[in-house]
Amino acid sequence: MGSPLYDPFQVPYMARALVELLILGVLGGAVGVFVLVRRLAYVADALTHTVFPGVVVGFAAGAADGVFWGALVAGLLTAVLLMLLTRAPRISEDSALTVILTACFGLGVVLVSRQHDYRHDLNAFLFGQVLTVTRAEIVQSAVLAAGCLVALALLGRYFTLRAFDPEGARAMGYRTWLLDLALNVLIALVVVAAVRAVGTVLVIALMIVPAAFGRLLSHRIPVIAAIGAAFGALCGWLGLAASYQASVRHGIQLAAGPAVVLLMTAAYALLLAARKAVRA
Repeated sequence: MGSPLYDPFQVPYMARALVELLILGVLGGAVGVFVLVRRLAYVADALTHTVFPGVVVGFAAGAADGVFWGALVAGLLTAVLLMLLTRAPRISEDSALTVILTACFGLGVVLVSRQHDYRHDLNAFLFGQVLTVTRAEIVQSAVLAAGCLVALALLGRYFTLRAFDPEGARAMGYRTWLLDLALNVLIALVVVAAVRAVGTVLVIALMIVPAAFGRLLSHRIPVIAAIGAAFGALCGWLGLAASYQASVRHGIQLAAGPAVVLLMTAAYALLLAARKAVRA
């Protein structure tokens, strides 16, 4: 009798989906720790929505092959725009984020509504299609992940200083706006890497939930990042296997991306409940 955790990945498209989710799980967990400690969940959420017009334009220009480049351009532009607007003295950070988020997402919906069979395309853009990922897309995600992890290794201690002692960072001569821009770019790159697999709606969970899970187990940034990366990868594997078993073996339609996110949130809720029960 075969194993439900290994047999599904004998199928080529499932194996490709697994590799993609493992990459995204590690990347989201590692970057997400700084999203968590800087309280940038709303910024990350805004970035997941502001890449939407780029995704649509890229799809219109080059079909599936253009999605990556459209999202990349939109993500990098948004990262710069967020940094500029949040530094404006008369504009609050929440107001700037709300304006950018609503304007870009509205533009994306307008653009996608002009495409043929836009309802299907909209669902794909919002919720992803990890089971259709190609080798070329895996390579793109791997390159982005490698670049982001190298950047974290080089800038991690500066991000930590900026998070916990911004005045000290300024006194030491660091340009905090450059650190903010660098972190925004890393968040945008996570979104770009994940948007085709899990969509613009669910990508935020890949950054926030693994980091929050790690935060329950440790107070040290490197440890939280390592736990979050391992947790994200593990949930990608188990969620994908559960989706396959439910859909193929039992006839219960369960999309892969949402299955991974639900597994993450369930595990986080169980750990949180266990901690509270121990302390009671």
